[in-house]
Amino acid sequence: MTRTTTTPRTRPWAPRRGAASKERRPREGAAGFVASPFIAALLALASIGPRAFAEVRLPHIFSSRMVLQRDMPLPVWGWADPGEEVAVTLGDETQRTRADAAGTWRVTLSPREAGGPHSLRVKGTNEISLDEVLVGEVWLCSGQSNMEMGITLVEGGSQAAAGANDSKIRLLMVPNRPSGQPLSDIDSSWTACSPESISKGGWGGFPAVAYFFARELRRELDVPVGLIDATWGGTLIEPWTPRAGFDGVASLHSIRDDVDRAQGEYERSLLATLPAIEAWTLAARTALAGGDSIPPAPDFPRHSLASERRPTGLYNGMIHALAPFAIRGVLWYQGESNVMAGDGAAYLDKMRALIEGWRGVWNANEMPFYFVQLAPFRYPRTDPTRLAEVWDSQRRALEIPNTGMVVTTDVTNLDDIHPGDKKSVGERLSRWALAKTYARPGIACSGPLFESMSIEDGAVRVRFGHAAGLASRDGAPLSWFEIAGADGRFVKAEARIDGESVVVSSAQVPQPTTVRFGWGQEAAPNLVNGAGLPASPFRAPR
Repeated sequence: MTRTTTTPRTRPWAPRRGAASKERRPREGAAGFVASPFIAALLALASIGPRAFAEVRLPHIFSSRMVLQRDMPLPVWGWADPGEEVAVTLGDETQRTRADAAGTWRVTLSPREAGGPHSLRVKGTNEISLDEVLVGEVWLCSGQSNMEMGITLVEGGSQAAAGANDSKIRLLMVPNRPSGQPLSDIDSSWTACSPESISKGGWGGFPAVAYFFARELRRELDVPVGLIDATWGGTLIEPWTPRAGFDGVASLHSIRDDVDRAQGEYERSLLATLPAIEAWTLAARTALAGGDSIPPAPDFPRHSLASERRPTGLYNGMIHALAPFAIRGVLWYQGESNVMAGDGAAYLDKMRALIEGWRGVWNANEMPFYFVQLAPFRYPRTDPTRLAEVWDSQRRALEIPNTGMVVTTDVTNLDDIHPGDKKSVGERLSRWALAKTYARPGIACSGPLFESMSIEDGAVRVRFGHAAGLASRDGAPLSWFEIAGADGRFVKAEARIDGESVVVSSAQVPQPTTVRFGWGQEAAPNLVNGAGLPASPFRAPR
């Protein structure tokens, strides 16, 4: 599997080309799909091709050198002839089942401790053997170009890649492929991390944020780490979201209805092609019986959701096939395209739909979901507060249980939407995982987060969480605090640290009612906590 390498982009709304167009058609005969599922159905109907399954098969997420999630039940699934008995063996455990009438099967192996290498064997009328299988921690890494950005393109990346000799970090890159309907497979395989493998494919190699995250987990946990990369530059959040996610958030039901309309239109178009299908089936039978060539199959309508720009399109093509493969959690870095779309406060509901939608797909309501707040950037021809509105939506998404957010206001290049320091981002994500998911003591995982405000003697007192050791990063007066009175006109304010709170005031606003911090796309405030982690922008009250 290869993915086209491109030069760095500075516009988040420019979708990646090359790999997407090349990989939009999967290999014929790949497990669980062919060039068109309808062609496959017609072949079976016409009895002019091999049986749909014939041999036991696994989806491509199961391959040699994969990492299985430790301490969790391990679903293994695939395809076979209807009624065929299938045995799955890992170590001294064997689970048996039979393929159902649709030719699908699934077993669940018992939880295992970290270790390996193991062999996974699947036996039906044929036998599959997957070797060098490790058990450890598995994380899905997804989003747009800042998560996609490869190790060879970032600051210190070439040196990091040269030292990436840890074969217990394993990598899987999901090909870029939108789809109008959920696909059952991807066309990829796992590789062991090495200077060569981490530098190939994607946009400049394997995603740097994910690698730096995994490197920290390896140092702290000393277990194998598997990384699944599903990224596409320039994409909105909506294409990554399953229909069920939109269904679960009332404000997004219009998107759900759009998805349903598109599906209905597609099905009606298919029905309209049935006469041509029936005629082709008869002609194909006749051609085969006479030893002639099979005539070209009729064209099928294109699903309008089969696009990287349409709701569910990337979930269907790049995420659906991964579940229910056992994973520990998700790393997410996305939002620049939604800033350009002017989502602002609406981005909170879209994050909720994504997170709850994916958790539902994996049947894991508490699955950790750690995300990156966007870095400052001079978005062209854009209201400079648009980014701040999305920042605030990202901060408020921490209301969703078992989430965590990395602030990057100090990791920025205002003229490049792809800041080069991805090491800090990956390591900050690892802080959330180590502190919250793995319960490692003494690890600060967040910078200061707004908790409450009160009016005191003509000033605003702002209380923060994660506020131990509040300080100015550069020793200068605290920056980017503003207050407003009843007229809503914000002015620059003085701010001083008082324990784990900040007192904000201005002679121009003797009776303040509102406070905001970092409210502008160029904001790089200097408020940090004792761990040196930056405070998140906010506005209060909303």
